[in-house]
Amino acid sequence: MLFKLPPRFTANSPEKLMLKLPSIQPRLIQEESSWSRSERVIYWTILLTPLWWLLGIQPLFYPAVVIGLLLVHFSLDQVIQKSFPTYVWVWLAMSLAMLWTAALGINDMGFSLQVAAAAIVTFAKSYFLIFACLALPFFNRVRVEVVTRAIAWMSAGYLVTIAVQIAMLILKIGGNGYTPLLARLLPGDKGSLRVMFANFSPFLGVPLPRTVLYTPDPPILGICALLCFLICLGERDRTLRYLALLGAFAALVVSASRSAWVCFPLAFLIGSCFEFGLFRQLSLWCTALTLMACSIFGLTIEELIRKPVEGFTQARADSSQERALVVRKTLEAWQESPWLGWGVIRGSAHLYEDSYIGLGSFSTYAAVLYLNGIVGFIFLIAAMLITLFAAYSRAIRGNASCKWAFAGLVALYISCNATPLSWMAVNLWFFFVWLGAVLCEGQPHQVRVTSWDQISGQS
Repeated sequence: MLFKLPPRFTANSPEKLMLKLPSIQPRLIQEESSWSRSERVIYWTILLTPLWWLLGIQPLFYPAVVIGLLLVHFSLDQVIQKSFPTYVWVWLAMSLAMLWTAALGINDMGFSLQVAAAAIVTFAKSYFLIFACLALPFFNRVRVEVVTRAIAWMSAGYLVTIAVQIAMLILKIGGNGYTPLLARLLPGDKGSLRVMFANFSPFLGVPLPRTVLYTPDPPILGICALLCFLICLGERDRTLRYLALLGAFAALVVSASRSAWVCFPLAFLIGSCFEFGLFRQLSLWCTALTLMACSIFGLTIEELIRKPVEGFTQARADSSQERALVVRKTLEAWQESPWLGWGVIRGSAHLYEDSYIGLGSFSTYAAVLYLNGIVGFIFLIAAMLITLFAAYSRAIRGNASCKWAFAGLVALYISCNATPLSWMAVNLWFFFVWLGAVLCEGQPHQVRVTSWDQISGQS
């Protein structure tokens, strides 16, 4: 025998296993050590979401992280040499249109430092944040599996946070939440910085537990949970995937978001159509099922659509009436400045007694018309459709991640009719980072030979 193992190398010893599998352990270590800077920062930022929430720094911290990474890795040569996809540039155009109309509005009403600062913060944490999330993977590597793993851990953590909040609700601990120290020091509205816990909210007259979790509003939690569910379907670890899906579904339930509940089965229908190759027949199936339902229940198509809407409206009638009133007042104010909008919020809708809600507080589409006019609305619709088509073109070719990205975008666009995207974007930043990584991996790259070593290596 030419080689004899030392006595310490027993049959089941770790050292012998390392000799049997010399290539596995180094490869695993290399995978973790080869994470890019952006991947490490994004992974831990998503993983520590409960910490940022308890500190009340989310609306300022997430834009600082993503935009900071983009500035650190920005390369003008790379922008010139590489052709970036249209969906990246069109979101930049939308953010610049928002900034331009806001500047016109501030100048028209007389310069105010507080209003200008609020406009800049809104610019950084809304459409420009979406642009930064989509553009970042083209400057520094951001892999889908790394972002998915981080989101899966965050979704699994929903179970713990929800259980703690329900226990606090039963024990009557926490009350109406608290305002962190940072929020007390900053001027302006502190609603998005306030930490809120679960409470009882009536649904169809029945008081049920409802929470905002890491967001300022339950509908935002609903769309966050829905998107987390779709993203975690791609998690490779089966145990973690099941926990993440369960956590996302629990968050969806306790959000009591009617729009998210409607979008949940719709997103699965869209994803299934891609999976079974039925997407080209989706319109035919929808038409056939609609006509069949009308014939069975003896309803017209208008009544078939209106009846479920009335049922959801009655589930939380006061909220629906307030939303309808604010949207109507917002569109009436927009008609006075249709092309460029008002730039900044200048009015409010009177609800009852001393209760007022600022115009543009609901419905992304009405808010963009009111603030940015027809010009901004055209940029927004173009950005939405071009991004949707980018996901569709890759999903139709069999990309598993892109089919759920397409379904998530459809659900998000429907939810935008109830909640402004400029308010939701900062809480949905993880989805846009994941979407940017998914679309970037599907982007064709040209291999450039830049050294003799590469030439000799290929020969």
